[in-house]
Amino acid sequence: MTSIQIGLLGVVILIALLFMGMHIGMAMSLVGFFGYIAVTGKIQAALGMFMSTPFTTCANFSLSVIPMFTLMGTICFYAGISSELYAACYKLLSRTRGGLSVATIVACAGFGAICGSSTATVASMGVVCMPEMRKYGYKDTLTCGSISAGGTLGILIPPSVAFMLYGINAEVAVGKLFVSGIIPGIILTVLYSLTVAVICRLDPDAGPQGPTFTTKEKIIALKGIFPIIVLFVLVLGGIFFGWTTPSEGGAIGASGAMVFMILRGQFTMKNIFAALKDAVQTSAMIFFIMIGAYIFGYFLTVSRLPTVLAKWVASSGVSPYLVLAACLGIFAALGCFVDALPLIVLLVPIFVPIMRSLSFNLIWFGCLMVFMTQLGLLTPPVGMCCYVMAGVAKDVSLSTVFKGTTPFLIALIAVTVIVIAFPGLATWLPGLMYN
Repeated sequence: MTSIQIGLLGVVILIALLFMGMHIGMAMSLVGFFGYIAVTGKIQAALGMFMSTPFTTCANFSLSVIPMFTLMGTICFYAGISSELYAACYKLLSRTRGGLSVATIVACAGFGAICGSSTATVASMGVVCMPEMRKYGYKDTLTCGSISAGGTLGILIPPSVAFMLYGINAEVAVGKLFVSGIIPGIILTVLYSLTVAVICRLDPDAGPQGPTFTTKEKIIALKGIFPIIVLFVLVLGGIFFGWTTPSEGGAIGASGAMVFMILRGQFTMKNIFAALKDAVQTSAMIFFIMIGAYIFGYFLTVSRLPTVLAKWVASSGVSPYLVLAACLGIFAALGCFVDALPLIVLLVPIFVPIMRSLSFNLIWFGCLMVFMTQLGLLTPPVGMCCYVMAGVAKDVSLSTVFKGTTPFLIALIAVTVIVIAFPGLATWLPGLMYN
């Protein structure tokens, strides 16, 4: 077999192992290790790679961005910032029909600005939002759909774990990727809110009007937005103007979140240990995936599969946008079966050389990949945000949750098309950054 054939076979075996339920980090490590041997015939070199990669990966300073932002998100979660954020949105928007769902989506966008994880956003906001919507007679489809869809904003609005993994694997500046998600994130938040309005227009019983609050109550409630704004400005402002690196920004954000935890009276040993435990578990999971990705990446490099594919695409004469559509389609299809973060790590080394050969902006492509990741978070059979939502609402069937997210998929596809048509929506702000 040629090295290209071995490379293709390795990708097929990896996908098969994922479907069988093997952990993505382990699967990538094994396929990469044995694939490297198959291509080079050098067992000793493969063993050396297998032994050194875990250390070099964990010792890589650029990867410190992952535990820093993860810690910031977990501290904010246990500080109860999400509940005050929702309370503010709740009092500002509840009076309109479907207003509680819109408040949920806006609150999810705000929490996503300090969390970076979609599943954590769904879990946090679901516990806070669902009782209120049920209290006022919202249908479970709209309730679960708006929370699940709103949760996906956690990996688009910076900071984002998906952008971190994409940037590290594609060798693109993580800070610029963070900033690229701001405008698309705002557009998607608006489209999600319009989706709620359309649903309530077609079915007024889906989202009845909520309670009325006085102007004074609304003004007082605005203090719940204050921690989000402060952390967002501190972290993204520092990165945008070049005052801090993404890793330093994450450390500042985690420290700021700790200050708010103290000010809110939530600084207890129980909360601190819980936040640290969650941050360590999430970071360890991501690092395990990254170790496997580097081992698998060495195998792909020696097989020359990405390079050959990129050259073939560049010389095929096929429309670049048709190639782009095919790549995004593959990502969306696999996203129905493979979890979001492993899929990014798996496909970036294959797709990025192709995009580079077609002279596409890699920051723009990173945004599009995150959209496809969001799509996978809402579609069966994996749909992690829907599974988390079903776990929060234990008396609601999973099919009801998936049914509720269907209208929001239309909004997600629409914003993907908009960003494809107008790349500047993703590239304008990164272009203004201080380099």
